[in-house]
Amino acid sequence: MRNQASVAPALARWRDAFVMVFVVLLLARVAIAATLSPFGDEAFYWQESRRLAWGYSDLPPMTAWMIHVGEWVTGHGVFGMRWPFLVMGSVLPWLVVAFARAAFDEKTGWQAGLLCLALPLAGTLGVLALPDVPLTVASMLALWALLRAMDDNRMRHWCVLGVALALCWMTHYRAAMPMIAGLLLLVLTPRGRMQWRRPGLWCAMAIAAMGLVPLAVSNYQQRGAGIAFQVLERNPWVFNAESLIQPVEQAVACSPLLYAFLLWAAWCAWRRRGEGRPWDLIAISSLSFIVLYFVLGLFADDLRFRAHWPLPGYLPLLAALPVLLRERVAGAWWRRLAVAAFALAGACVVAGGVWLGLAASPRGASTLADLKAFPARFVGWRESGALADQLLRQKPTLLVADNFMLAAELDFQLDGRVPVYALDSALNTKHGRSPQLAVWRLDEASLRATHAGQPMLLAIDETALRIRERSAWLGQLCNHIVDPQPVQRLDLFEGRRRISFYRGTVPSGDMTPAIAPESCPIWHRSVDAYSR
Repeated sequence: MRNQASVAPALARWRDAFVMVFVVLLLARVAIAATLSPFGDEAFYWQESRRLAWGYSDLPPMTAWMIHVGEWVTGHGVFGMRWPFLVMGSVLPWLVVAFARAAFDEKTGWQAGLLCLALPLAGTLGVLALPDVPLTVASMLALWALLRAMDDNRMRHWCVLGVALALCWMTHYRAAMPMIAGLLLLVLTPRGRMQWRRPGLWCAMAIAAMGLVPLAVSNYQQRGAGIAFQVLERNPWVFNAESLIQPVEQAVACSPLLYAFLLWAAWCAWRRRGEGRPWDLIAISSLSFIVLYFVLGLFADDLRFRAHWPLPGYLPLLAALPVLLRERVAGAWWRRLAVAAFALAGACVVAGGVWLGLAASPRGASTLADLKAFPARFVGWRESGALADQLLRQKPTLLVADNFMLAAELDFQLDGRVPVYALDSALNTKHGRSPQLAVWRLDEASLRATHAGQPMLLAIDETALRIRERSAWLGQLCNHIVDPQPVQRLDLFEGRRRISFYRGTVPSGDMTPAIAPESCPIWHRSVDAYSR
């Protein structure tokens, strides 16, 4: 009776702490999601949501479908676009709680949930309309369902596993990683090998395979554009020694002390995998993501942000960490170190929220610029959209942007009232959007084929490319517009964002002879602006 009397208040304290932190973070995320401008990828996913399909050249359809539902319910706007992701992202810590409770006990569940809220990658999940939200949540749901299914062999848990994996496939090509992790578990562990004889596993795989249907259909329709981009075009498949810095990137993304504790938990789980449940599942599922993504990162895409890739591998370790600390750690200094790790991680979550909150307003963005933390991806879009709307009302004409990202942002700000074409920028190819623009007939080839000789308004994001790439691109823009006449320039945040507008005419074909950069007024005006 004494033990029960002492345990109940302790459980209540952990539960209340989790709920309190969860509510505070949720309110902060709602405020940010409702005010922060979308960045280019989000805006492009919004464009996809206006043209529902089986899939797109960059992703399967889940992200676009969620945005479509969001705006159908609450109307157009950043909150309408993001609220489904907020809801789904808010489910993640509860899934971690459920997993930890099923794997260990109720106290561990609430402790793991608190750790999930403190993990920066997970604590801010859902603020932006990104595919990592449904992918991460579905991966965690699959892990919970697999744990329960291996315990009780109930068909409902196998079915949940299949549905979760199908959602992964409908969200991103990185759904291959939870499938690989599961296969390794079924091959490398005694408990896993027992599952091959269970009909529920095959039922789960049949349901999961249904998630491949949209991916297969879209790639058939686009002649394999999605697979080509994700597997071949975005990855050099050459060893890159600079990618050995990935553990440092992960330490920054997770916060250094918590990252060290997570790696320690993964090592302990691996050593205890022979004990069976739940250590075998935790060890294989976590290390598959952490190790395989590290190896893949040595040869794959190193140009885009990828610190979020291993996130699903850290989540089961959040369940193991409280148990390991209670069992293995002795001494006050260890406890103080664990508390410091949690506090530092929580501070990083708060700092990230403050950064996004400041980025949502011009004054806040100016403050960040002064602190050398300028949020370039989130600012300037409202101003450019408002100016484009004003110029189009003064003189209706074709609207063209110099890259897909600016085109998507203008389209979002104008609520799709006019088509926005995109020139053939290197950014389009880098992000796998060129085939999709061609399908929508919003690429440069379609522009010239349909509207040659017609007046156009060209919007140019002079800061979209890296400094060493800007001059070459700006110098050749005169080959994409006939007789460009400057209209207006947005010079925002002391030149950190520069968006200029030119009126001209759509070329009828390849402009020969090509106009040299030094003869291009667009290049000259950009150089003059930067030299002031």
